[in-house]
Amino acid sequence: MSRPSFNSEDSTIAAPVAKQHPYQFERYGQIIHDNYAWLKDPHYPTVDNPEILDYLKAENAFFEQQMAPHAPLTKSLFAEMKARLQEDEQAVPWQDGDYLYWWSFRPGGQYRAWYRQLRDQEGNDQLLIDEAAEAEGHEYFRMGTLAISPDGNLAAWSCDTNGAERFTLKIRDLESGQDIETITEVMNGRVVWSADSKALLYTEVNENWRSYRALRHIIGQDIATDREIYREQDDGFRISLSRSQDRQWVFLETGNHQTSEVYLIPTDDIDATPDIVSPRKTGRLYSMDSGQDKFWILTNDEHVNFRLASASFEDPGNWQTEIAGSDQLYLTGLHAFSRHLLLSARKAGLDQIILRNTDGKLEFIAFPEASYSVGLDHNPSYDPVCYRLRYESMVTPPTIYDYDPDSRQLHTLKIQEVPSGYDADAYTSERLMLPARDGVLVPTTVVYRKDFKKDGQGKLLLYGYGAYGISIAPYFSTSRLSLLDRGFAYAIAHIRGGDDLGYQWYLDGKLEKRWNSFHDFTDVAKGLIAHKFTVAGNIAIHGGSAGGELMGVVSNTDPELWGTVVAEVPFVDVLNTMLDESLPLTPGEWPEWGNPITDEKAFSLILSYSPYDNVKAQAYPPMLITGGLNDPRVTYWEPAKWTARLRATKSDDNELLCKINMGAGHGGKSGRYARLEETAEAYSFILTHIKPSS
Repeated sequence: MSRPSFNSEDSTIAAPVAKQHPYQFERYGQIIHDNYAWLKDPHYPTVDNPEILDYLKAENAFFEQQMAPHAPLTKSLFAEMKARLQEDEQAVPWQDGDYLYWWSFRPGGQYRAWYRQLRDQEGNDQLLIDEAAEAEGHEYFRMGTLAISPDGNLAAWSCDTNGAERFTLKIRDLESGQDIETITEVMNGRVVWSADSKALLYTEVNENWRSYRALRHIIGQDIATDREIYREQDDGFRISLSRSQDRQWVFLETGNHQTSEVYLIPTDDIDATPDIVSPRKTGRLYSMDSGQDKFWILTNDEHVNFRLASASFEDPGNWQTEIAGSDQLYLTGLHAFSRHLLLSARKAGLDQIILRNTDGKLEFIAFPEASYSVGLDHNPSYDPVCYRLRYESMVTPPTIYDYDPDSRQLHTLKIQEVPSGYDADAYTSERLMLPARDGVLVPTTVVYRKDFKKDGQGKLLLYGYGAYGISIAPYFSTSRLSLLDRGFAYAIAHIRGGDDLGYQWYLDGKLEKRWNSFHDFTDVAKGLIAHKFTVAGNIAIHGGSAGGELMGVVSNTDPELWGTVVAEVPFVDVLNTMLDESLPLTPGEWPEWGNPITDEKAFSLILSYSPYDNVKAQAYPPMLITGGLNDPRVTYWEPAKWTARLRATKSDDNELLCKINMGAGHGGKSGRYARLEETAEAYSFILTHIKPSS
């Protein structure tokens, strides 16, 4: 077994060395050696192999030992971060029917409590869900859905108590405050109530954590009588439920990363057979809402940046263009209200909120900064007076606005408080367009204190993701201030693979173009060096999940650039995972990465960058790697195997630490302060391992 060894002179734990159990396989004439394959427990998702558990515990013990000398800094960072959070923070109440709803934290509390009150009975608060009480006795707790029945009497709510993202769905009687039913323990996603509050629809995951079917449950009846209304036959597709803004329809959507299909169910007849809108076509995505007596559709069928179309209730698959696709405007979302459509979009890489009047005229809401992030907040009503928005930037804390469409004014409702103090004038942000090696300009957002010196010797943390068409918008972080106030600049590389500059930006970083994402990241780093922000070796890099894959690739290709690497739940065993169709996400991931089982070119491409398969006998920077034992997205053995191979192969003596959360999943620890502890650890690692400025 792999156990920690001890130095007899000082009783310290030596770095764990995992045994190598020889294993190899051949594919397309290539021999792949994987001597750490044994770290995948054959009983997964149960992990009970003593040798595996001993190795993970040894890594955790080594992590604790090596970080112990930095405990004062970690504690100081945590104290700073905690002091910037408002202990009794409360959401701005939002109206839904006769009630106002909100959440709040109690002073010192890790979790939210959810409340409501009748609009005309101020002060008569009703507690709906107390997350802290529900979390008692659990190492991990995460609230899932909370859906109030149309008559206001019942709440469907779900929670996950181990990080495996299999949620228990319960029905709570709001008059008594007691849970009266437990419907399922393998739910994932939203529920939708019937219009008469007598039934609801929900989705379940199978043993491979694939959301594969939707069921109808009648309140008060045995769950054995729940009727399956839809089952997805394609292992690569996942299903989800949502409700139209006008509350007339349930949208049952199934799809993967490149193809979608939607079915309709009337909320006043949820036992009706789901009615398909338009059959799936590979490469076509579409999403819908309902309002103003018609359906509204966003689809990429005619333009990569999507068009807006409408359709009648009688013929929902006959789409008439309302806003044609455009190279300049990337449409990302829609909500149909009684007086307007609210469109989310991106123009020149910046978020936009657009009101489309019933006469078809478009109004772009203006915001005060040149670089920012904005989106819709709580807007449950179909006919609101104002529209609720959430706005922030790298220097502006999250701000809740009500936008009045009649006066065209933004009314500030809340600015996130920083109790320990925050002076926005002490910081500045800029947006750069930095050249990649193929000449494409990559947007990069940088924030730093105004006293930061661009002398070519500064320290910088560079963050990246670059996958699944997920954009990383300029956002505010109270935790980040601890780095900025210690002389760091912080940059986000908006690399290809995200959709920051439109859907084509995403397509240009996936499948056969995947290397663009990795090259963009290193080229952004070199561009920041050219702009005198920093120097090679003074750059800390950080990414998680697919962003952890990015960390792994660039650590292999350009290790001399980085001063430290933090890779959280990193997707680094890419080839083996994409070859194992029994894993939860693999079939649905093939459109993103390629299918190496059937496609030799995809096999060769993935093998060319898969971080685990490309570890070299070279010097690597100090590295902190994390994982979660219950993670269904990036399984625990990916970071564990990567760490083992790095430790056995690399030629340097730089720190290599691996921490596996034994009671959590993809998101790490639960609770707002527990999450801060992990951020403080990561920042402490960065601050103590990056080389001092000259």
